[in-house]
Amino acid sequence: MENDDVDMQSAENNEAELDDMKKRLKEMEDEAAALREMQAKVEKEMGSVQDPANAAASQANREEVDSRSVFVGNVDYSCTPEEVQQHFQSCGTVNRVTIRTDKFGQPKGYAYVEFLEAEAVQEALLLNESELHGRQLKVTAKRTNIPGMKQYRPRRSNPYMGFRGRTPYAPPFAYSPSPYGYGKVPRFRMPMRYSPYY
Repeated sequence: MENDDVDMQSAENNEAELDDMKKRLKEMEDEAAALREMQAKVEKEMGSVQDPANAAASQANREEVDSRSVFVGNVDYSCTPEEVQQHFQSCGTVNRVTIRTDKFGQPKGYAYVEFLEAEAVQEALLLNESELHGRQLKVTAKRTNIPGMKQYRPRRSNPYMGFRGRTPYAPPFAYSPSPYGYGKVPRFRMPMRYSPYY
């Protein structure tokens, strides 16, 4: 009799555990479905951002803004955007002044000034070599960056790797009393390590 009771209790326990596992499995499936739904939504939003028509429109918008902007170089590090705006106020209505900073928040020494009118750019170019905070400003029209186009810079030679481009002077060994034989030229090898005597 006691064995039957134990078997019944263990069977009930097993069924209860099985029900708990089914509930947890159902919760996990619901959570996975919700995650898939959220991921699809995010991918749809990302796809709309990378839509070629949308990208072309944003590129055209950027070019239009750049046609109303000027680059200002040699800006004093203590200069504020308000002072730059005041300096260019005579050219036209200044929409925005951006002074570029490095990752520590220190000014890089140049700024961009965006105007409301495209005609103000020509007036601003006349302020080239004008003084602000005792420094001569360099004012040029802002160019539009093309995404993915990087200016090519050739690799510089490493001074610590030796002189690979220069070969040491070798006199012509075309005469016969050469220790290498008639018409033979000794083969000069490049030094393996940096040698200051070459």
